[in-house]
Order: sequence, then structure tokens, then C-alpha cells
Amino acid sequence: MSCNGCRALRKGCSEGCSLRHCLEWIENPQAQAHATLFVAKFLGRATLLSFLSSVPINQRSGMFRSLVYEAVGRRVNPVSGAVGLLWTGNWHLCQWGVQKVLEGQGSSLTPHSLQSTKVVVDVNVAQSHQPPITPSQESQITIFPTTTVSQTKLLTLFF
Repeated sequence: MSCNGCRALRKGCSEGCSLRHCLEWIENPQAQAHATLFVAKFLGRATLLSFLSSVPINQRSGMFRSLVYEAVGRRVNPVSGAVGLLWTGNWHLCQWGVQKVLEGQGSSLTPHSLQSTKVVVDVNVAQSHQPPITPSQESQITIFPTTTVSQTKLLTLFF
């Protein structure tokens, strides 16, 4: 029986299918198909299968998940991708985008669509979030949250 990823890509599935183990973290069969198509459109079918076959079987699920997040991150933030969203404190946009992909609405993800969309953020995450610090600010002043004392720091490039 073919897996949902192979059905979505309309390719033959075998016992040694590289997609079968990748989709185990997604419970819904439709969501598995949506995620597979989204990543295949982003990378290309041959590149996706090549990436997955080059990774050991026990790591394929993590690799596929990373590719889903990176594809969504590049769709939302074409310059910096998922890492840029994480660094700027906008990781919730990437998580929201992955949820939309799993629901089958991946084609609506664009940087412009985010301006008109309200994203629901977990209250605990929103309270602990601090505005991003640029590297130049980080090298000059460090503010310790338990005290109100500021301390000048040297530029730390490799620590």
C-alpha cells in the first residue's frame, strides 16, 4: 500500500520508501499529503527524495520536519527563512505557517498576507518575549533581568 506522500507526488511506493518514515509525526493523512506537496513544490520532487534518501532512516522524520519549517520560513520571510524568523522573535509566524500548510492553505502564505492576518500567540510566550537585540546593541550593553544594573561588555564574536 502506498504512503500518503507517494500518493500526493503520484509516484510508486515500495517497502523502502523514503517518505513513509518522514510523515509519521503528522497524524492526519490529508495533512501528510499537504506537507509533502508543499515541500516538493519548494525544493522539487527529485531534490526532496534525494535529500531524504541521503539521511539515515531514524533521522528522516526530523529532516522532513526541518524542510517543512524552512520552506514555510522562506515563504514568509524570503531573505532569512526560518532562522531569520527565530532570530527576530517571530517564530510564531513560522509555526502558524506550518499549521496553515497542514490544513491545506500553504498557497496563501506570502509576506503580504501576513500584514492582513492576525496571528494568535500563546500568552506565556508573548509575556516572556523581549524585543530583538541587534548584534551591535548586544556587544555594548547587557541588562540583567534580576537587577537594574547595566554592564558594558566587549564585542563577543565567537562565544
